[in-house]
Amino acid sequence: MMNISACLPRPLAAVVAGALALGVPTPGVYAQDLKVQHAKGETAVPSKPKKVLAFDLASLDTLNALGIEVSGVPTARFPAYLAKYGSDQYEKIGTLFEPHYEAVNAAEPDLIIVGGRSSAKFETLAKIAPTIDLTVDPKDYVGSVKRNVQLLAKIFDRQTEADSQLARLDQSIALLRQEASKAGKGLLVLTTGGKMSAYGPGSRFGLLHTEFGIVPAVEGLATTNHGQAVSAEFILKTNPDWLFVIDRDAATGQGSGAARKVLENDLVAQTTAWKNNQVVYLDPVNWYLVGGGLTALQASVDQITKAIAKK
Repeated sequence: MMNISACLPRPLAAVVAGALALGVPTPGVYAQDLKVQHAKGETAVPSKPKKVLAFDLASLDTLNALGIEVSGVPTARFPAYLAKYGSDQYEKIGTLFEPHYEAVNAAEPDLIIVGGRSSAKFETLAKIAPTIDLTVDPKDYVGSVKRNVQLLAKIFDRQTEADSQLARLDQSIALLRQEASKAGKGLLVLTTGGKMSAYGPGSRFGLLHTEFGIVPAVEGLATTNHGQAVSAEFILKTNPDWLFVIDRDAATGQGSGAARKVLENDLVAQTTAWKNNQVVYLDPVNWYLVGGGLTALQASVDQITKAIAKK
């Protein structure tokens, strides 16, 4: 048998070595009968695994939407509809970025799910138990979300539930694209600490344009993870018909209403979006923290459709 502990960082190696001595299951011991494709390749996983640890909030959202229980979650700021995962009923296995490897081992998981912020820890976690990476592809956002939903439905035998919710999502996106085609041009900005960044097609929030159909008010914005730093002057020059805003400070619990304070100035007030009351404050937790979860994505589509259909 492969010496798993030899492949791990020293603190984790000691944990795994102890687990082996105690007879705790290791990746080669599981009754793996499903091979699934994910962001890091192919992994053999148990069908209907009993003990599931989910580091990725988008995946946790989807599991919850499909009625699939998990045993362990990271310490995180959960949206209201996922608030139950903050309770002691669920084992805490680290943060969104950093697993608590001792807790992961102690949980004896059948399946570990990472994605987004936790994706970088895939290789190490995969040495402990079968691990899949459900990071969403920003270049094919909705397509990758749907593939992730179907993958989880396959593993947990929830195809009927998944098909029903994905059909609703498809219909909702089609309606949004229809409304977006006549809404005018839009710009998405994220505010944090009194500063602003803009995001366009190809960025982490680019689905607003590529998937939802909002015509970009400006082309060529930086597609880095932190977007392109912009000012009130930039917004005035761009003059969007619609301004979509993500308040990062509200998402991370550092205060609410910060975005409004940043935007309430004489320059932004001259834009078409501001004059026509076409500034949409997107749900910050859904957009910034949860992202490609089935419930969060449906809610995002519904919010934008409701906002632009009024006009």
